[in-house]
Amino acid sequence: MVSRNENGDTVIDEKSGDLEQVEIVDKGVQHGEFTEAEERRITRSIDKRLILVTGLIFTLSIIDRNNMGNAAVAGMNVELGMNKENNGYSISSLVFFTTYVLFEPPAVIACRKLGPRIFLTAIALCWGIVVIGMGLVHRWHHLLGLRLLLGMFEAGYLPGVAYLLSTWYTRYEMGKRFASFYVIGSVATAFSGILAYGLMHMGGLGGVTSWRWIFIVEGLLTCLVAIGGYMFILPFPDDPNAHKEWRFLNRAQINHVIRKVDADRGDVEAEEFTFGRFFKGGKDLKVYIFGLILLLTSIVAYALSFFLPIIIHEGMGFSVAASQLLVAPPYVVQAGYIFFCGWSGDKYRIRGPIIIVNCVLEIIGILMIGWTKSTASRYIGVFFTLFGAGASIPLTLTYQANNIRGQWKRAFASTIMVSSIALGGIIAALIFRPQDAPGYKPGLYTGLAAAALTILVTAGLIVYFRWANKKADRGEKILEGHADFRYTI
Repeated sequence: MVSRNENGDTVIDEKSGDLEQVEIVDKGVQHGEFTEAEERRITRSIDKRLILVTGLIFTLSIIDRNNMGNAAVAGMNVELGMNKENNGYSISSLVFFTTYVLFEPPAVIACRKLGPRIFLTAIALCWGIVVIGMGLVHRWHHLLGLRLLLGMFEAGYLPGVAYLLSTWYTRYEMGKRFASFYVIGSVATAFSGILAYGLMHMGGLGGVTSWRWIFIVEGLLTCLVAIGGYMFILPFPDDPNAHKEWRFLNRAQINHVIRKVDADRGDVEAEEFTFGRFFKGGKDLKVYIFGLILLLTSIVAYALSFFLPIIIHEGMGFSVAASQLLVAPPYVVQAGYIFFCGWSGDKYRIRGPIIIVNCVLEIIGILMIGWTKSTASRYIGVFFTLFGAGASIPLTLTYQANNIRGQWKRAFASTIMVSSIALGGIIAALIFRPQDAPGYKPGLYTGLAAAALTILVTAGLIVYFRWANKKADRGEKILEGHADFRYTI
């Protein structure tokens, strides 16, 4: 159990067998308790359980929400009667985000109350069942209802994981971890096209058409991974039973992590939940500015994830099979760039300047997609666009996590961050309209405007953070309620 005494020092209860020891720890990390090599082993052990397992389930969530494009080119639009008149594909893509946004705030609270293991695996199992159902519908209106359910169940996963990661790592350990977590999803997106291509060859098996097998098999895979994930997902570090997790850290090692995080930002303790504490985070304008950056970035990222197979097929003239396969290379290369951005951001303790560079890459890529003549140059433009948009999402999640304090403020900020991503997805589902094929110019113009506005907003944050840090250095301002806290640029 973690609490504070009247002097503001961290109190950690340690239990071993029949012995109970209460340790009063200074606000700094106790050096010498573990060697440097042992500290690295502790961090690697956390990485294996947190990043790999949650990243694998995130991979499936990305596939499950974005497999509409693969199903569309495999025949779903024709069989379900989706056409330009009813705009069925765009509407079906869009409705996912309505429930996704609505259910995020209660989902994060439920994650804290129920614990990550129960909550995260339960919602993953539920959305896997929903995806299976998507492969059984016979009218596109029924698909709408299932997409609403999918949004409701997926709503809690990304904000829940973002909150969980922030409780185990210090501010300058988060960049690589958020990047690694997101890289797993990026690689999954890459191979979702290849997976869909393989599943298309099951068409006719059991009298089931190929696009239905895409949903059924991917939904079954999600259910299996969710059940297995129950064994491995970690609790919050202040859970008194965290050390009892199978083949994980002992109590002393977990307490070392708690002290390290508390020394970094002094907010390791989770206060008792009240709606007032939760919504108090909404008074900080920075939270919404970070949300705006994510919204603008996710417009481009989601537009490509939804429509890239269609753009490659209709806009660039490739066959259906080639379109499925050509989705993979840009996402594979993007994964390495995402990790590079996370690593360099941690090493040099910067976030904003890298986001601005990524926006420039987005602009170059969109211009190449929309206004160059050769198919090769347009396809290369996809790489640049994905580099910028994909890498900026985990960077912005880290940027906001580095610049706020307080457990419930983090929980509230997580809901705003992921809600902003969802709103970007809603816009993305609407800007690439069937009637704009094959050039999709309105969607491209929107992407250019989003990247340009992101540059302006991020530059404004950088200027403000520099000004605030200088005032804090002169003793004229206390940042985030902590005298030693400084904003990350």
